[in-house]
Amino acid sequence: MKVLIVGSGGREHALAWKAAQSPLVNQVFVAPGNAGTAQENNIDNIDIGAEDIPALL
Repeated sequence: MKVLIVGSGGREHALAWKAAQSPLVNQVFVAPGNAGTAQENNIDNIDIGAEDIPALL
């Protein structure tokens, strides 16, 4: 399963980190993400703003 988390703060980092640990999750995407999420395995930042709803869909 692929997971998208929208935001760039510490809460989003924590959610992405925990989701990436699940055996059911293949990849976690964070939009726009931050420097911390960029360092994690199985987590990719996406260059889309959190308020850019059409681009997120």
